[in-house]
Amino acid sequence: MIDFARQCQALGLPVPVPEYRFHPTRKWRLDYAWPDRRLALEVEGGIWMRGRHTRGSGFRKDMEKYNTLAIAGWRLLRVCPADVTDGTALTWAEQALTPKDAA
Repeated sequence: MIDFARQCQALGLPVPVPEYRFHPTRKWRLDYAWPDRRLALEVEGGIWMRGRHTRGSGFRKDMEKYNTLAIAGWRLLRVCPADVTDGTALTWAEQALTPKDAA
């Protein structure tokens, strides 16, 4: 898979922290995070083959993680591996990282 952090660096975007642990007591990690912007990007794998993220218990655990993230004031971008490969995730990250008054 293409390294998303390197894509960001090549485009001149702030480089995200991979595997960022955002919660003080839970072992949850975010695939990529910009902690100073409270922005996270999660790459949801296995969506076409009934992977962990699409099965009942995994889906519920993800909801708990994502809702806890939102309550803490974070924004979350959810993407699939194809979005990283084709640059869609990078476009969304760029939009989310661009100040609204600069757009």
